[in-house]
Amino acid sequence: MKFELTEYLSKLPLAATKVWPEGVWDLEAFAHGSMSLIVFAPRGTDYQTTHKQDEIYIVHRGTGVLQVADERFPFVAGDALFVPANVSHRFVEFSDDLVTWAIFWGPEGGESPHGDGK
Repeated sequence: MKFELTEYLSKLPLAATKVWPEGVWDLEAFAHGSMSLIVFAPRGTDYQTTHKQDEIYIVHRGTGVLQVADERFPFVAGDALFVPANVSHRFVEFSDDLVTWAIFWGPEGGESPHGDGK
């Protein structure tokens, strides 16, 4: 299967919600079993909350900083960023052109209770 990023980006933003007052900037492109592929391209403020599954962001374009709990991770296009399940995170500084693929998978609570892959 193939997923064209431009197709999904053309559908964003979705309507604003109470949690995302500037519009919803993510869209599920594909789901299979426990895995889902999301296009995430926040604008303005990132209002994310924790997620029940492990997550990887693959940065397509843009730069910034991902805050994961008390740690900050600067990133550029081409980087991959991991966030364990149930850990607070959000993009706290990011360029206006940020576009990522986000991949969620595995059981609720994550595959490893420590988020270390072991």
